[in-house]
Amino acid sequence: MKTVLVIGGGVTGLAAMYELNRWKKEQQSDIRLVLAEASHQLGGKIRTVRKGSFVMEAGADSIVTRKGIGMDFIKDLGLEDDVVYNAAGKSFIYSEGELKLIPEGSVFGIPGSVESLAKSTLVSAEGKVEALKDFYTKNEGFTKNDSIGEFLEHFFGKELVEKQIAPVLSGVYSGELRDLTIGKTLPQVFDYKVKYGSIIKGFEENSKIWQSNGEKKFFSFKHGLGGLIDAYEQHLKDTEILTNTKVETIKKEAGKYQVTFSNGEILEADHVVLSIPHNAAERMLEDSELQNEFAKLKNSSLISIYVAFDIPDGELPADGTGFITANTVELSCNACTWTSRKWEHTSENGNLLVRLFYKSSHPAYTLLKKMNQEELLEAALNDIQKSLGIKAKPIASEVTNWEESMPNYLISHPQTVAGIENRLSEEYPGIWLAGCSYYGVGIPDCIENGTSTAKKIIEIL
Repeated sequence: MKTVLVIGGGVTGLAAMYELNRWKKEQQSDIRLVLAEASHQLGGKIRTVRKGSFVMEAGADSIVTRKGIGMDFIKDLGLEDDVVYNAAGKSFIYSEGELKLIPEGSVFGIPGSVESLAKSTLVSAEGKVEALKDFYTKNEGFTKNDSIGEFLEHFFGKELVEKQIAPVLSGVYSGELRDLTIGKTLPQVFDYKVKYGSIIKGFEENSKIWQSNGEKKFFSFKHGLGGLIDAYEQHLKDTEILTNTKVETIKKEAGKYQVTFSNGEILEADHVVLSIPHNAAERMLEDSELQNEFAKLKNSSLISIYVAFDIPDGELPADGTGFITANTVELSCNACTWTSRKWEHTSENGNLLVRLFYKSSHPAYTLLKKMNQEELLEAALNDIQKSLGIKAKPIASEVTNWEESMPNYLISHPQTVAGIENRLSEEYPGIWLAGCSYYGVGIPDCIENGTSTAKKIIEIL
């Protein structure tokens, strides 16, 4: 009897196990399927917390509609009736002591038309004129493996990128734009430049793709994203799921893998899926060449702080759903989502719930990471008072520290992943990489990657 072990109970590992289990049932196979998760619960970076009348997402808070709504997992898991969409609302950048509107028609801060560029209050007249060189400057050397920051700055100029684009894109991908590749962040900007000669024109010509759902750009589920994890668990009742089970080492012996757990138990597996962060995976395989490759992958850190108030969210100062910070001096946070405004299901009584994000890229993070939860809450309240003018006392809060947990797709990322894959295929056939450390950070990317990894194993089985 063959055994497949999936290490990691995040959404990638669950998607892989779901696909394997479906095949097992269809083929009436006697294959043994085991999922091992080191923590006490499944979900990885998806973790829904309920406090009183509030729903808080300690990790990921939504799924991009454009990427996820047509995927099979919603129907397969019976979640069609649980889907909820974000409320319509404007997004802002906090700059020079005030909230400034991110121009309508922009995509991740990138102007989607000349009109969108012209209406920006974030960029000077000189900066707007400079950005127009996108229409007449040719791409003569950039590839998708180059820096997206250098690419955008070359065609738009420094001011538009620094003041309007970088705050948004850096916020989404948790890294400095100069260190992130075009291909692993927003490859469409490269494709549009090649096809239309202009990034702006490309977004304008494809505006229906980016606005195909109107303001419904993101979706979640009635009881939070945790509903997705619960649905996977429900469909995997007849598989072996081991929580509080940490893998210590993986050793190859006679064409199989001896997997040793922290409790001393050993499992013999034919296939092992590493759907865990790279810094956890590298410790399991005692291979110096692999460890050197894994070490080239980089993570950043994030502190998430929810604050709930006994006041209506109508007391927010603007008609919007949140802001990003443009410079790192005015506030300690990188962004603030007005959660109760954006997601109706998160506040039963319509009271104010906000979420602040503190990233390791911020100069203030050096001090923040030394603070306890009470001190972090005080820092959040100070940012809320400065930016929103709200001085009320909180009635609930949730602080989550994602230390060294946010993948950064550096320029060297594709080559590094390819190097790890090659080493595994040559020396460790049957061990598979999966998850956001390697192949994509969004939930749809993770589900797709988990599913495709399972299909590769099925082909061999």
